[in-house]
Amino acid sequence: MKTDKLTIGGHEFDSRFILGSGKYSVKLIEAAVKQAGAQIITLALRRANSAGEGNILDYIPEGVTLLPNTSGARNAEEAIRIARLARELGCGDFVKIEVIRDSKYLLPDNYETIRATEVLAKEGFIVMPYMYPDLNAARDLRDAGAAAVMPLASPIGSNKGLSTRDFIRILVDEIDLPIIVDAGIGRPSQACEAMEMGVDAIMANTAIATAGDIPAMAEAFKKAIEAGRAAYLSGPGRVIEQGGAASSPLTGFLQEEEEA
Repeated sequence: MKTDKLTIGGHEFDSRFILGSGKYSVKLIEAAVKQAGAQIITLALRRANSAGEGNILDYIPEGVTLLPNTSGARNAEEAIRIARLARELGCGDFVKIEVIRDSKYLLPDNYETIRATEVLAKEGFIVMPYMYPDLNAARDLRDAGAAAVMPLASPIGSNKGLSTRDFIRILVDEIDLPIIVDAGIGRPSQACEAMEMGVDAIMANTAIATAGDIPAMAEAFKKAIEAGRAAYLSGPGRVIEQGGAASSPLTGFLQEEEEA
């Protein structure tokens, strides 16, 4: 497990937990880094560009990779402009593309996300697009130069878990890029299940931010993600859909005894 690195855009990370940008507090950031081991933290440009208590950059430790997102963008042009501003502010080349026109369900616009990804990838950004888990869209994002794809598990902030598990599994099987499950993961057990499926990392925020004990929940997520990754790498055993199979020779021996 020590050599099992998460690689995104040529950069290696030991942790497979990423802190999302929805709800922030000093306690949450500390827990994400200390208890959950986060090495990547997302931030909205409005937080990085604000003064006083609202400036999240004052609380993120050195050595943590910043992942500015384009929260608030309604089309590709707005996302591109936000990404460029983030780079000018010194946030680096990583960017999470988030284009949302739907104000009710907050679902990403895959088409506009692909457009933004193509432009920004050509400008040298390490683009990590947030998307609805559609295979064709994921292929287009890959071809546009995405460094990873970030499918939602369920709507942002819902904590509903892996509502889209079957579609995420298709991406794991078909897309040769890091698959980072983003949005909707509400429990460590759900993070573990996603990692067992073969996804490469988990992004979470609300599940930890709204927990009764933030540090304890952050640590629980770390352990769940590590356990799920270890299970995936070990090669989980077969699943028998109907009936059962003897797990020990003794079962057959007892059957012979009964027949005699």
